[in-house]
Amino acid sequence: MTAHAKLPNPPISDPVSDLPVVPYEKLEEIFEDIRKHPVYDHEIHGCLNCGICTATCPSAQYYDYSPREIVQLLWTENLEGIYDAMQEKIWACAQCYTCAARCPFENSPGGLVMIMREVAIKHELPSVKEVLRPFSRVLLKVVSTGNQLAPNMITKEAFPDWGPNVAKVDAPLMLLRKAIPMPTMHTLDTAWEVNLKTSVELYTIWEATGVLKQLESVDENLFDVVSDVMEEKRDEWEEWLEDNEDEDDD
Repeated sequence: MTAHAKLPNPPISDPVSDLPVVPYEKLEEIFEDIRKHPVYDHEIHGCLNCGICTATCPSAQYYDYSPREIVQLLWTENLEGIYDAMQEKIWACAQCYTCAARCPFENSPGGLVMIMREVAIKHELPSVKEVLRPFSRVLLKVVSTGNQLAPNMITKEAFPDWGPNVAKVDAPLMLLRKAIPMPTMHTLDTAWEVNLKTSVELYTIWEATGVLKQLESVDENLFDVVSDVMEEKRDEWEEWLEDNEDEDDD
């Protein structure tokens, strides 16, 4: 080895952690995916390290999370710190964007967190599966019905993170909803009805944008269920088109 030969970058690991060693090249790849995101340069412009974003952040009051830390890690290109934050801290952000409204540099830590979450999903980081697994029921609801939440899903068992006050939801929901003078509010299965054509169009969008591919990397079993639902609805749509075409011919 010559005096000027470059030594390989050492792998990054925590000596007290059971997590596998992360090659330095992998850290560079992850950061490059963050930096080349279409809105990255719009979300970060510098940092005064003033801490206004963290001082006004609701999540920072309850979790080990700091918007200022996120900006500082990215601005200084601290690859090890960025990777570490993507294991847990980025999932504490509530996406309220109070930080963006307060920052004198017009940074958006919340927007940066969203980018980091997308990249975490792309690279199938362990934290992604751990964080999103409890939301599999909601994801299934979104894809299969076009609704994020149905009234019959609001139970203390389904949302333990809402705290003990969620128990107050216990009520005759169907009776209460029928009292609301809107036909779409009478069902407990969905918040509103999404027609078949719209559902098929949503599936096409999710496929084209890579959402379903990301879902497969997060939860393969859920992906299989969603694929079956999509196939059934597409078959129904094709049958409806054929039936109506026959009626037009008559």
